[in-house]
Amino acid sequence: MKIFNKGFNFRQDGPGNRLVYHLQGCNMRCIWCSNPEGMDMCAGKDIPISVLLDECRRSKAMFFSGGGVTFTGGEATMQIDELCELLRALSEDGIHTAIETNGTSKRLSEILPYVDYLIMDFKHYDSDALRKYTGVGNKVIRENYEKNCRSGRQQHIRIPLVNGINTDNPEGFAQYFAQHDTENTVFEFLTYHEYGKEKWKTEYKVQNGFVPKETVKKFVEVFENYGLKIITT
Repeated sequence: MKIFNKGFNFRQDGPGNRLVYHLQGCNMRCIWCSNPEGMDMCAGKDIPISVLLDECRRSKAMFFSGGGVTFTGGEATMQIDELCELLRALSEDGIHTAIETNGTSKRLSEILPYVDYLIMDFKHYDSDALRKYTGVGNKVIRENYEKNCRSGRQQHIRIPLVNGINTDNPEGFAQYFAQHDTENTVFEFLTYHEYGKEKWKTEYKVQNGFVPKETVKKFVEVFENYGLKIITT
């Protein structure tokens, strides 16, 4: 598998203390991306699955408070065959697994039996707007979200809020989400930051992306009015 970063995080990428692998490659080109170095599939370091599995097994003592291993990106599902093999092996070893995904893979359901905790981005309810800022529409993302709702599986939906891009209509998000069974779904708002700005080798296109507290408060209010469960990590 191609990896461009790894390390431990507590409760930021799933429950408990987690060994987090950033997998190389992404099919989106979000203009606010904080890990642009993870976009190019040709970059990163090739590490055999057997080496990664051994490293995860040796790290078990660090998986306290319900922790485990998380695969993020880039976009983790860009290496879905290798990811599925590794997730299956970790699951058989009883190691808690999580993934962070942009939800665009048509094969997402193939790996979900081996995923204990699913974190999925939902960047915009409007497909054309999403394509404008990321290069990809939301048809498959919606299909995956709705499929998970129908199956009753756990899902943690993250909405990155970027001023001027997706913050003008919280009702648009909430109305869509609330059409489906969200009994096992939680929602989290991630406000814009510039941590990855200096990594960009091309023009950084976000201007005035910071989100006022009043905007976040409005999103929370609207979502709660629709009966959607909000969490903060």
